[in-house]
Amino acid sequence: MFGVAGNAMACTIKDFSAVAECDGGKGVIRVTDVDPLGVPAEVTVYLENNGADLRKVGTQVIEGSTAEGVTVTFDENWKPKAEYRIHIAADKYVDEDLPILVAPDKSCKKADDTPPASDDKPEKPEKPGKPAEEEPGKPAEEGKAPTPSPSESGTPAGSGGTNNLPSPEGDSNLAETGADSDTGPIAGVAAVLVALGVSAVFYSMRRRGSSMR
Repeated sequence: MFGVAGNAMACTIKDFSAVAECDGGKGVIRVTDVDPLGVPAEVTVYLENNGADLRKVGTQVIEGSTAEGVTVTFDENWKPKAEYRIHIAADKYVDEDLPILVAPDKSCKKADDTPPASDDKPEKPEKPGKPAEEEPGKPAEEGKAPTPSPSESGTPAGSGGTNNLPSPEGDSNLAETGADSDTGPIAGVAAVLVALGVSAVFYSMRRRGSSMR
C-alpha cells in the first residue's frame, strides 16, 4: 500500500502546464507547477521552427510548489501561432517535454495602440446664406465688361456703317450716262459756242437795223 501511495504522490509531468498570453500589451509564457511535494523543477523554453529548436527563450527553477500551484513567467514577444517546446527536469521524477505550446492567433496590442474615444460632436453643416445683391451699374461677374446698349454704340443697329449711305444724285446720273471727268471741259466749250452764236445774232441784227435807216 505504501508503494502505491508513494507513487501516487510522486512528481509527474502532469503536474506542469504552460500557456502563452498577454501581460500589459506584451507577450509572456507562463509555466505552472502543482506538485504537492514541492520537488524543485527546472523549466526551459525553446522557440520551435519546423520541429527544431530555433532559439532558447530562457530557463527558470520552480521551488516550493504546492497543490495550489506555483508559476514562473518568461518574457517572450511571441508571434501569432508560434510554437514552443518546454522541457521539465524534476530530480529523478521528471525529464521530458510538455506538449508543444502554440501561441494565440492574435498578437498582443499595446495600450497606446488603442485610439482614445473622441468627445467631439460632428459639426453641423452651415446653412447656405443668401447671395449678395448686385449693386446697380456693376456687371454680374467681375472681370467681364458689360455689353454696350444700342444708345452707347456709335453705329445704329442694323447699319453697316458709312458704306451703306446713299450716294449723291449727281454721281448716280453720271454713272447712268457713262460721263467721266471730261464732262466739265466739254460743258465749257459748249458755253463758249453758245456765247459766240448769240454775239453773231446780235451783231447781225444790229447791222440790219443800221441798213434800214
